[in-house]
Amino acid sequence: MTPSNDLQSHADRIQADEAELRRQIDKAVEGLRAKDLEALKRLYTSDVVSFDVEPPLQHVGIAAKLENWVRVFSIFETVTYEVRDLTFTVGGDVAFGHAFARLSGTLKNGAATSGMWVRVTYGMRRIDGTWLIAHDQVSVPLDIASGKGVVDLEP
Repeated sequence: MTPSNDLQSHADRIQADEAELRRQIDKAVEGLRAKDLEALKRLYTSDVVSFDVEPPLQHVGIAAKLENWVRVFSIFETVTYEVRDLTFTVGGDVAFGHAFARLSGTLKNGAATSGMWVRVTYGMRRIDGTWLIAHDQVSVPLDIASGKGVVDLEP
């Protein structure tokens, strides 16, 4: 194989991995919109560590991660979830990505909510040929002077 073919095949592998990573995040979006815990469970490692916007500081393991979504689903009648500006960096069997995300929908009391944009970071691992979320972190910007989250920003 010539060096240019070697570079091309490496670039092709990276492109294929990025496409698969995006498909996994698309499946997460679909699972959230459908409020499908089983579909979501298939997207995370069993030992996932999640730093979400709500306490505690960390949620460790798939059961704790899914419990976060159970709480969300108990508040929302319908869920709309969107991801914007998703980018990934891939290296072998690990990848990291970042994006903006917004959870919105109709609450159980019938009120519509436009939600808020958050920042999300994904740590992904390829296990048995499948990209899974091993870590996620969701955050909002902080106004240091007031100590309050700034939740009205848009990407």
